[in-house]
Amino acid sequence: MASARPARNATPLREKAYADFTDRLLSREIKPGQFITQRELVDISGLPLGAIRELIPRLEAEGLIVTVPQRGMQVANVNLDLIRNAFQFRLFMEREATALFTQRADTQLIDALRREHDLIIERAARGQKDNLVADAQAVDQRLHETIIDHLGNDIISKAYRVNWLKVKLIRQNETRLYDELVIPVMEDHNAILHAMARRDAEGAADAMSRHINNARQRALDI
Repeated sequence: MASARPARNATPLREKAYADFTDRLLSREIKPGQFITQRELVDISGLPLGAIRELIPRLEAEGLIVTVPQRGMQVANVNLDLIRNAFQFRLFMEREATALFTQRADTQLIDALRREHDLIIERAARGQKDNLVADAQAVDQRLHETIIDHLGNDIISKAYRVNWLKVKLIRQNETRLYDELVIPVMEDHNAILHAMARRDAEGAADAMSRHINNARQRALDI
């Protein structure tokens, strides 16, 4: 009898290991700055050592872990260098992507993004706090990823998502402030979207730059 073949759409163990690591990093089960061994990753994830060994080079290449001589592997730490580098990456990528999106995106897509933001602002203004922060964060991420993915460049999209993960680590330090930030962040986004609706590429790029610089300054202040 022929042996059963794995399903074609089965997720490779190395991808499961990566998803597990990043999920645990964002949930703080694995902490920024923590030293960790391959064996501990096996114990935490329940995945085989081979999958963990395949995972390590990817995490090193993405800057999510570093090897420290005599001490082992250290999870990326949230420090001034990470904040400056992550937000500089965003500024360089998103300013140009925003200008191109403004010129090329369908009017219906821009209008749909504007409606999402207006709904969040209306809910916040009415004091409807149930799931508000989670929904606002989803709308926030969707705007930025939509702009980046509209470039149609897989290399940029993948690099952007790695950097976004680092930004999420930084934002964990802002959690206590996020209720207060819902409306200001959505209004930052609306300034971008209104310029897009006017097909003002330079104005939209400038508004995106201000938005990213505002976020960077909050992170530096924390």
